[in-house]
Amino acid sequence: MRKITLFLFLTAAVIYGYENEQRHLTISEAADLAVSSSADLKYSYASQALTEGAWKWGRRVYFPRFSFSVSENDRLQQTGADSFIKNYGISMDQLVFDGGRTIMSRKLEKLELNLSSSKLERMASEIAESAITAYRNVLSSRAILEIRLAALNVLYEQRRILNEEVQLGLALSVDLANADINIADAKLNIFSLQLELSEMERQFAELLGLKTLPELTERVDINRSVLIPAAVLAETIAKERNPDLAEVRHSIIKKQAELKIISRSWIPNLRLIGNFGLSGQRYPLTRFNWSVGVNIEFSSPWFKNSIGAQAGWEPPYDKTAMLQNNFSPLPDPAAGMRKDQAKIALALEQEKYGVITDRIGRAAVNAVEKCAIAEKKRILAIEAAALGNERCRIEELRLNLGQITRLNLMEVLIEQTQKEIAVIEAATALLEAERELERILDLKPGDLALLTQRTLNETIQKGKD
Repeated sequence: MRKITLFLFLTAAVIYGYENEQRHLTISEAADLAVSSSADLKYSYASQALTEGAWKWGRRVYFPRFSFSVSENDRLQQTGADSFIKNYGISMDQLVFDGGRTIMSRKLEKLELNLSSSKLERMASEIAESAITAYRNVLSSRAILEIRLAALNVLYEQRRILNEEVQLGLALSVDLANADINIADAKLNIFSLQLELSEMERQFAELLGLKTLPELTERVDINRSVLIPAAVLAETIAKERNPDLAEVRHSIIKKQAELKIISRSWIPNLRLIGNFGLSGQRYPLTRFNWSVGVNIEFSSPWFKNSIGAQAGWEPPYDKTAMLQNNFSPLPDPAAGMRKDQAKIALALEQEKYGVITDRIGRAAVNAVEKCAIAEKKRILAIEAAALGNERCRIEELRLNLGQITRLNLMEVLIEQTQKEIAVIEAATALLEAERELERILDLKPGDLALLTQRTLNETIQKGKD
């Protein structure tokens, strides 16, 4: 309850502070802002707070139950004396012992609340993750657009020179037409990318709850490498911290509690009962009575039996005692299968846990391998772009020597543009692979490098020792 109240307070503080104090946005701020501005998440947290409040009020089951009654019975008779009987009564019913079923039921409800809270945290994590993905997609598209715009300017310059060569008779008109086609294709790609980027930015702003997208402070760093943990370490951490496994563990504990409750259903309930009453024909009421007793109830699918005993006193001379027994055979024979059903459900959850554990372990290992492959692709893309730059330089020399035409050089420049775009895409793919591994390990963005560095330092320290 306190955490949810704090979340709602921070939600308003984050939005107010962001809109009034800054117009720059980092990737972590984008994630926080998306979580803070989610209406569904706010509603879910508010509902969770109400549910937790209702659970706290459920402690009432441990305390006595009181009931008050007031009645007045007036009788007017033609042949006898009239009577005006007034009764005031108070009754108390206190659960003394039920084999721990009430306590376990409360614990089961608490497990449900914890599981619901865990789902809310995952929901918040998914919203933050969507903001991180949108942030990086916008950065990647902007970087690619910059490359294409720079390439278009270069093509325009080459086309201008080619036009002069055509006028001087040094080049063919068909080359100029082909150059125009290349420029038209480049412009079409730019327009398409601008449309996609505009829609991407609009959706990103809506996700953040903003009318316009502020300046994004981060950029795609093509030279950034990633520290990757060992596959065995990643597998171990994933099996300990992965949210999917935590949810299944909660479910197993819940099934165990349900089995315990069903297994103890044969234990009788013991309740303490007390009554006190005042009566009389006129005020002040002069007669009173009281009684105390116990009620023992046995309940099973095969029989149901309730035994009650009470004893009391009605001053000055009357004493009361009552003993009753109610027996009902075969109240619900089908309920006899509940214990077996609970055992099967528990076994299923335990088997599911083993399957998910293996799957999460394999996913962690695969994510480590994917990061390694993405890192190699990034390095190869950078090397290919460097070789492409060298090729462009050589092709310019060949153009000066008359070995190729300017149209051939323009085609080489277009190929180089694709190589530079491939570098951006490879760097973005590396970030996505890194984040995928962080999610499997239940780490925040950027914590993978810290984890790997800390593990490396510990390994070096052990080697020294």
